[in-house]
Amino acid sequence: QVQLVESGGGSVQAGGSLRLSCTASGFTFDDSSMGWYRQAPGNVCELVSLISSDGSTWYADSVKGRFAISQDNAENTVYLQMNSLNPEDTAVYHCTPACGGKGTLVTVSS
Repeated sequence: QVQLVESGGGSVQAGGSLRLSCTASGFTFDDSSMGWYRQAPGNVCELVSLISSDGSTWYADSVKGRFAISQDNAENTVYLQMNSLNPEDTAVYHCTPACGGKGTLVTVSS
């Protein structure tokens, strides 16, 4: 059974940092592309970042230069380091496509 569990969310002030984690089970992690998605209240789900099996990365323009995605194949975990957070980053962050699963809430106050 495929399972993805996110953690690391919280409340921070603008300019702060958080590191999100997504631990996967039930599939071969290092053969897969993994991503982070987010959904703010009243908004659609948006793709934030991707990391492919060869380590190449992609970022949405809104987070480029501030966020960094990485993965630890031995731990079956993908991370999202988020720096210079601003209130527009407030959302539930998911590593399940289409913002499935429970996600982890990030709240950034001004």
